[in-house]
Amino acid sequence: MDPELEAFIPLLPRTDLTDLVAYRKIYADLATSRPAPDTSGLEIEDRTVPADPDVPVRIYRPHQSQGAVIWLHGGGWVVGSLNTEHLWAAPIADTSGAVVITVDFRLSPEHRFPAALDDVYAVLKWTHDHAAELGIDPDRIAVGGHSAGANLAAAVALRARDEQGPPIRFQLLNEAILDDASHTWSARNFTDTPWNTRAVRAAAWGHYLGDRPATPYAAPARADDLSGLPPAYVATAEFDPNRDEGIDYALRLLQAGVSVELRQWPGTFHGSLAIQSADVSQRQLAALGATLRRALTK
Repeated sequence: MDPELEAFIPLLPRTDLTDLVAYRKIYADLATSRPAPDTSGLEIEDRTVPADPDVPVRIYRPHQSQGAVIWLHGGGWVVGSLNTEHLWAAPIADTSGAVVITVDFRLSPEHRFPAALDDVYAVLKWTHDHAAELGIDPDRIAVGGHSAGANLAAAVALRARDEQGPPIRFQLLNEAILDDASHTWSARNFTDTPWNTRAVRAAAWGHYLGDRPATPYAAPARADDLSGLPPAYVATAEFDPNRDEGIDYALRLLQAGVSVELRQWPGTFHGSLAIQSADVSQRQLAALGATLRRALTK
């Protein structure tokens, strides 16, 4: 474990998805307790995307942006909001130079799959259709996210390919949860790692799917064909149950002819990027921004 990160582990609350009312409050309180990011170089606007139902979004506009990324929050599909994602969205917009659009998609178990994916797909179509208003190139739209948000990014890339929807320039998958089967070595053996454990994964999938079987749009690792998908940046944390399915997905993308950059961050755990005082977290965040900048400007 990275020593800077390890020092914080005793201070982290346990993730308990059996009492969502309590955990949602803990999650929100953690976000508001962290230092606010610098937003002096950004224009920030809350909008509502017309859909069924309408989808709230928050738009971060840096100066002279060319492209955009639809950025999707983590939280096991059960927690997270525009406010909790502010700590990620603002620095990503600042370092990437991209318009960042965060999505307040519907949460489980109140709204199970495919509600969140439907919300994200509606925002993708709206972003493409309103590119001129947003000041971006409609051919320079990326999707990305962390954990369950990365799941939704991978899923919306599959759906846009299959339905011949809006073109996606790039997908950025950070510590993605992709496989409901949990058969990988990391999913079976990391039973008590910080924040994300085997039990947390099982509870999150249970809330998201209910009694429905997983499809590739719910668990992208189940997709048989990964050809024709956008180029990808796949980042994994060493001590994370999600680690091996992210690596496996990156390799399968490569084998399907998709260009991939795979970054395995040693000494990190799931969500440790939120500990932004650590040097490794700063390097991870800088890599996200630099990768998006390259993908959307080349």
